[in-house]
Amino acid sequence: MKIIETERLYLRELWVEDKKELMKVLSNPESMQFYSHPFCEEEVEKWINWNIENYQKYKHGLWAVISKDDEIFLGDCGITMQNIDDETVPEIGFHIIKKYCNSGFATEAALACKEYAFQVLKYSKVFSYTTIKNASSRKVAEKIGMQFYKYFEKNGEKHIVQVAFKK
Repeated sequence: MKIIETERLYLRELWVEDKKELMKVLSNPESMQFYSHPFCEEEVEKWINWNIENYQKYKHGLWAVISKDDEIFLGDCGITMQNIDDETVPEIGFHIIKKYCNSGFATEAALACKEYAFQVLKYSKVFSYTTIKNASSRKVAEKIGMQFYKYFEKNGEKHIVQVAFKK
């Protein structure tokens, strides 16, 4: 079932059967350079199951990003509840398979998720956070209208938090 549709993409719930495709991004050392490590197969399966639980608990999570033209699995994008400085907030996150990066898919999917957060889920604000070093993710957040909110420490590393408010 399609949750969100854009001009080139649709987002749907992740399935356990997506593991092989999702591993192309979550197991890739370059794609996961801002995480503690690339995920092994078991961790990718846990990731999918965590999102399935989020769908039930929050009515959202990270969804599969699929190309409308050719049904290619591009990665994941969505809204998860994250703890930022002891506050639980809705956060837009994404992981796009390296081969499909720099094609605007992350921005297109993230913008659609931001609108979904405001219009469907009725959040008054939505966040994005990443390590200071992750310029690509910060740029996507800026492109979808997010602004600097604050810095915070996580796992001994400085992170930047960006926010968008419902208009």
